Amino acid sequence: MTVNFSNIGVIGAGAMGRGIAQIAAQAGSQVFLLDSFAGAASRGRDALLAQWQKMADKGKLDAAQREALSARVHAVESLQALAGCDLVIEAVIEDLEVKRKLFLELESVVAPTATLVTNTSSLSVTAIAAALAHPGRMAGFHFFNPVPLMKVVEVVAGFKTDPEVCRQLAGYAAQMGHTAVQAKDTPGFIVNHAGRGYGTEALRIVGEGVADFATIDRILKDQAGFRLGPFELLDLTALDVSHPVMESIYRQYYEEPRYRPSVITAQRLTAGALGRKTGEGFYRYVDGVMQQTPEPPVPVVDTTPAVWVSPRAARRPELLRLVHELGAQLESGATPSSAALILVAPLGFDVTTVAAVERLDATRTLGIDLMVDDAATKRRVLATNPATRRDMRNAAHALFARDGKAVSVIRDSGGFVTQRVIGTIVNIAADMCQQQVCSPADLDVAVRLGLGYPQGPLAMGDLYGPTNVLEVLFNLQTVYGDPRYRPSPWLRRRGALGLSLAHEEE
Repeated sequence: MTVNFSNIGVIGAGAMGRGIAQIAAQAGSQVFLLDSFAGAASRGRDALLAQWQKMADKGKLDAAQREALSARVHAVESLQALAGCDLVIEAVIEDLEVKRKLFLELESVVAPTATLVTNTSSLSVTAIAAALAHPGRMAGFHFFNPVPLMKVVEVVAGFKTDPEVCRQLAGYAAQMGHTAVQAKDTPGFIVNHAGRGYGTEALRIVGEGVADFATIDRILKDQAGFRLGPFELLDLTALDVSHPVMESIYRQYYEEPRYRPSVITAQRLTAGALGRKTGEGFYRYVDGVMQQTPEPPVPVVDTTPAVWVSPRAARRPELLRLVHELGAQLESGATPSSAALILVAPLGFDVTTVAAVERLDATRTLGIDLMVDDAATKRRVLATNPATRRDMRNAAHALFARDGKAVSVIRDSGGFVTQRVIGTIVNIAADMCQQQVCSPADLDVAVRLGLGYPQGPLAMGDLYGPTNVLEVLFNLQTVYGDPRYRPSPWLRRRGALGLSLAHEEE
């Protein structure tokens, strides 16, 4: 097998460096593993041999393959040992000066034709390469942990990177069994940039007292199909990792409101409630097992009032059919009777605004989120307003739980939970395309593989409808007066013209 790079150096024998070394050896390269700590490279090699032995024990490798892989990895003790490498991958501490110094030393060791790459996740490739005599041969090659399982790698072009370098790295990524996505040298590249919406918007929602952490997690998993809720994810990644990334991208984009971090994570980081690894985060962990908060029980009600549905409700025919199927009496008058339960289904607006604009009795009014088709979701979400009576809240909860589907009842929120989070995710992704950070196709692939979202953000926007997402954002901006929600021109134009969010101009 011919590989793009026959001899590669990997500097840094931690989890990331070992993972890169593993897939490079499996791609057929001779790998020279180096670490600044005495003995670390040898220990890293031993860990790789143990990993391949486990794979052999499971029948994934035969003895000859295991021996061939083992023979391709060499622990070395100095930069001089990398002189014959045609590619060197740096995977050391995220410190700009450390990386700059390392590459300056490397440049005097390797051949002028050798390619130099950094695995940085947060630093500018251009800034790292700035001091080099030949910055055109340097690029970003950002893998995700655990490297063998996370099948995506970002190929990042610095300001002076030769396009041929990026082309060769993409080809080598394919030989490693990974999908390469091409990114400009911008804060967060693709995945960490696109991931800003999920956690930060969930933190804003909980910060408004709309619902607790567990309820928001349940809604986004059951209603929108995310594998982990945002607070489960923050506990998994740990706040000492995730909060600094939030702050870094916010500051690098000169305090762009879309990326605004939260005082909630700042305070918890200070308190040491980092997540799973400390036994306490947004959840408590006993022997590594998350302790779930039980859901509130469905209230028992004696009678269900008649239901009146606003004529402006989103998916109104579906809502009328659902209420009928659940056995409630529907009112068909132009206005509700004096005893009716009033339902609204806004996009982006809060229940309070709708009740005020439509001159409804707020004490009997609740909202239901119907941006997601009810048949496609495992959970219904209802929202009260500050004036909603308890008996009406309980009646609505009991009604929508009659068929056994889970129901969450939350406080008033523009766009409730799912609309706000999806709208923010889609809007950030659309603006990345507007900035030409990457292609729409690469963006969706990178996020799906790197973050495990049910769809890429642009596909998500197409699924729920660009015009619906646009309406959510316009109305959120009206409710909150926050430029965070201003729609990207990419989304606004495609939504207005009825185009896919993946559509590129000729």
